Amino acid sequence: LCFFHRIQPLFVLISQFMNQTTGTFYSTPFDVDKSSTYIYWQQAHAMDVLIYGYERHKDDDSGLSNRYRLHMINWYRNHANNYKKGDEAGSTGFKNPYTDDMAWICLTLLHMGEATGTKSYTTTAKKVFDSDIIRRAKEDERGFWLPWNDSNGSGPNACTEAPACLVALKLYLFYNDEKYLNYANKLYSFTINNICEKNNKGNLDGRVEEPPLTYTQGTFGEASRLLFHITGDSTYRDNAGLFIKYAFTSNRCTSNGLLRGEGSSMDQSIFKAVLIPYAANFCIDETMPYETRKLIIELMQTNANALWKNLDKPSYPAMYCPYYWGEPYDKKTASMGAMTSGASLMENVTRMCIALTTEPSEDSILSPLKPNKPQSDCVYSLGGRLVRSHTTDTRGLPSGIYIVNGKTIVVH
Repeated sequence: LCFFHRIQPLFVLISQFMNQTTGTFYSTPFDVDKSSTYIYWQQAHAMDVLIYGYERHKDDDSGLSNRYRLHMINWYRNHANNYKKGDEAGSTGFKNPYTDDMAWICLTLLHMGEATGTKSYTTTAKKVFDSDIIRRAKEDERGFWLPWNDSNGSGPNACTEAPACLVALKLYLFYNDEKYLNYANKLYSFTINNICEKNNKGNLDGRVEEPPLTYTQGTFGEASRLLFHITGDSTYRDNAGLFIKYAFTSNRCTSNGLLRGEGSSMDQSIFKAVLIPYAANFCIDETMPYETRKLIIELMQTNANALWKNLDKPSYPAMYCPYYWGEPYDKKTASMGAMTSGASLMENVTRMCIALTTEPSEDSILSPLKPNKPQSDCVYSLGGRLVRSHTTDTRGLPSGIYIVNGKTIVVH
């Protein structure tokens, strides 16, 4: 991969789709369609791509990383374009009728906090979860679950339970409070027992929901991966591989060997932006099944190469991403959802390749890992990357959350 060229879609996303004053994103370039009012949860995933760019540049390009950090500050101050205001937005400004929207926003706030070390982002995510998300929870004969929105009669679905489970897991990792792990376990169990699809033998068949959509495949796969790190239970590791692999290999989620176009609405076009970072985490995580990692790495690169081939590079910075990466952009009004998905692919494939590239040496090729638990006496990033081997010493590491012998360590 050519790292310099691969990151250009992120700059297009920022220059063409971001309100430079508020740090929030338009639905179309420079808001030409005037349809940006009600896009809220999509703001989380657009900002998430920028955060990955910030993490990659913060140690080698202070000017660029400082601009990215300012965008995060403005995004936070403007409550990610939440269309609810005043009391309806709650004490944090991020409250919304849709439970899943708040969960996606919380995941981005937690990522911002981890990337920058700014505690206000993580404490805000904690407050939104405690005050505005988990209080909506219901429990019945099926288990413990969250309604999709705050309307009477609203039921559960994968796009609510999966990100809420992941938020709870990350709050547990940040705050070491068992109640969050308890919430996560119950939401995970509910999803497995009531939403995930099974074959005629009663075993999971890889679909998080029906129809299978890439964003819930990725999110629930990431929840499975983190639960493996927290508990050491290999069932979660197996589930992580099952859900991520299904998204990249099933003809329900792919077309001609590439992730399919899932639709042109702002909701649908951004689905792949949710899957891709979690797929990259899976590939980087050396404790995940080797053969599945190898397959997903190859398919991630195949998708990235297809998109790069079909980008209208001479039109940069108006170099817009198509809904389906196997075809050129159709020259109609560009979509922030499609642009975010494409930028997420390029940024995270770059992150994946950097993390997996080693200097040539006799021991640089890793054999498949067989233990059911992460290797002992090693330090892993929260994303699963091996940071230090043959030691549990975290001194001198950048601020963040690390996994050591299956336990989480916060480095300030």
